[in-house]
Amino acid sequence: MSKRSLKVYLVLGEESGDKLAADLVPALQQQADDAGFDVTFCGLAGPRLEEQGIKSLFNIEDIAVMGFTAVIARLPTIVRRVYQTVSDIRKQDPDVIVLIDSPDFTHAVAKRVKKRMPQVPVINYVCPSVWAWRPGRAKKMRAYIDHVLTILPFEPKALADLDGPPGTYIGHPLARQIAALPKTKRPKPDNTLLVLPGSRRGELKRMLALYGEAMTILRDRGVDFQPVLPAVTRLADSIKEQTADWPVQPKMVDSSENAHTFAHARAALATSGTVVLELGLHRVPTLVCYRLDTIARLLAGLITTWSGVLPNLILDRVFVPEEHNEMVTPHRLARYLERLLDDTLERQVQLDGFEELTQAMQTKRPPGELAAEIVLNHVK
Repeated sequence: MSKRSLKVYLVLGEESGDKLAADLVPALQQQADDAGFDVTFCGLAGPRLEEQGIKSLFNIEDIAVMGFTAVIARLPTIVRRVYQTVSDIRKQDPDVIVLIDSPDFTHAVAKRVKKRMPQVPVINYVCPSVWAWRPGRAKKMRAYIDHVLTILPFEPKALADLDGPPGTYIGHPLARQIAALPKTKRPKPDNTLLVLPGSRRGELKRMLALYGEAMTILRDRGVDFQPVLPAVTRLADSIKEQTADWPVQPKMVDSSENAHTFAHARAALATSGTVVLELGLHRVPTLVCYRLDTIARLLAGLITTWSGVLPNLILDRVFVPEEHNEMVTPHRLARYLERLLDDTLERQVQLDGFEELTQAMQTKRPPGELAAEIVLNHVK
């Protein structure tokens, strides 16, 4: 019996999407084969997908930009790439389209394609943060997205509450990766304090000096600790320069070794972001901070979520503390970190919460397998 052909078009815009797609593709190949399909992939690809033999329509670095200013500067290129992708989708005539993260780009493509090819199912892998800001986007998504594969357990309900398209929680890659790591017993005594100022240059400028002052206050209060600062290679020199005058010099480590570094940490001071979820899954008590830039402060009224900390949102309660804007002061940070480094109630509350967080994020099967199953069901 000959197999039916199945063409899958992948639309992604940055490295995070490439990682997710690289996990999805082999699972979809296997399940499609089992279901009697001969599957082929086309569209956009990063290095991991290219290693699997998928040729990208163009270099996704053209559209992999973050931040308002960067997007404006690259806008003509991004718009051109949107229309180029739409044109290629019409030419390729796929059986299903999978959008992966990067909603500003991928949704712009999907809106235009769905008008011209309404019969082709569009699956969105990674839910846009409609629960955090611009919630009206959820309802609009129904016009051009058939199903959302979410990586946070509260998102399917959030989509339903906002009258968005149906969603299914398939698991977060981080949760599965960390659960699979060998269990490491933290050495005692352990005085490692992770300092995570952010991954963007603007965040470093706003946060590093404050964190350095907090380290000084901690030292002056007699706290025994060793600051450890994971850094991506492209920012390492800048961070070294900005921390050169810290009285307590941080130990610089490569952020690619975070699994090992986090497993041995006692506590953390972190700028808000996905890294806080990673810390929680590694069971590292954390104080979360953020200072908005000038443009972001003007748009702050659009934010609708009650917390910027993913572990808090997942468990629907505040157990990881967060400070914002003017409340991010060195003296305040130092006193809270002192409590997290010691055996205190504040520390234990987080440790108990992280156990619950780990259970809440578990899935019986890997995210790629669950995602592939849903994609294939829409094709069938």
